[in-house]
Amino acid sequence: MIFDIVQRSLSSSKVLIPVEELLANSHGSRMPDVYAQALTATIAQRAVDSCSASALTIEQDGGRSILSLDYGKCTGCGHCIEAGEGAFFHAESVPCGVGRQALVRRWDVDRGVEVLLDQAAMTDAAREIRAIVGGALNIRQVDGGSCNGCEAEIGALTNPYYDLERFGIHFVASPKHADMLLVTGPVTRNMADAVKKTYEATPSPKLVVAVGACGCSGGIFAKSPAVAGSVDSVIPVDAYIPGCPPTPAMLLTGILQTLRHK
Repeated sequence: MIFDIVQRSLSSSKVLIPVEELLANSHGSRMPDVYAQALTATIAQRAVDSCSASALTIEQDGGRSILSLDYGKCTGCGHCIEAGEGAFFHAESVPCGVGRQALVRRWDVDRGVEVLLDQAAMTDAAREIRAIVGGALNIRQVDGGSCNGCEAEIGALTNPYYDLERFGIHFVASPKHADMLLVTGPVTRNMADAVKKTYEATPSPKLVVAVGACGCSGGIFAKSPAVAGSVDSVIPVDAYIPGCPPTPAMLLTGILQTLRHK
């Protein structure tokens, strides 16, 4: 039987996903997006009330009602889509990359438009590491207390569908060989020192990317007494990739955006 499986695999057509289809693709992540023109105050409030992760909030800004969606907290539960009467839908792409604030989108409920913010500039460390590593990047993945959901998606990056190594990106066994730390999970108290030591063992210049809702904000575990906090509460973070968990395409997009030229 195993030989039949191998034969079918070898004779099948090539299924490597083109890079154009990977970048900014969040299909399967269950993350929401918003039809701004369909928003009303009632729908926005109903969506906020349905959000168990507190990713959706409404605030007043100069007399205007502003709906905010923090992808760093969103778990993709879909409750806002169910409550949104068509104003919320599954996103085709979500923001990933440099700056925690880049994960937050805002909409003017009264005017039915998105309030656009300037993209945060790439850090000096990111520019320096890009100049040093050139076309190659070594990543050490660090589990700060994850449920293993993000690890499963990270592992998929090395399979024949996504083939991370075609971009010159490799996972390494030691932080001493790494240019980037990919950190998952809320950092638990018993892992905080290990995360700090891993960061210290990584040679400079280095990049740190917080992965998943838990890595970005602590997620649903943020208030647990066993949790020290999000990744950036323990070590410096250069970029963020939201999702619960993020898809392999979202992970790859976030990694490449962290290294991209302005």
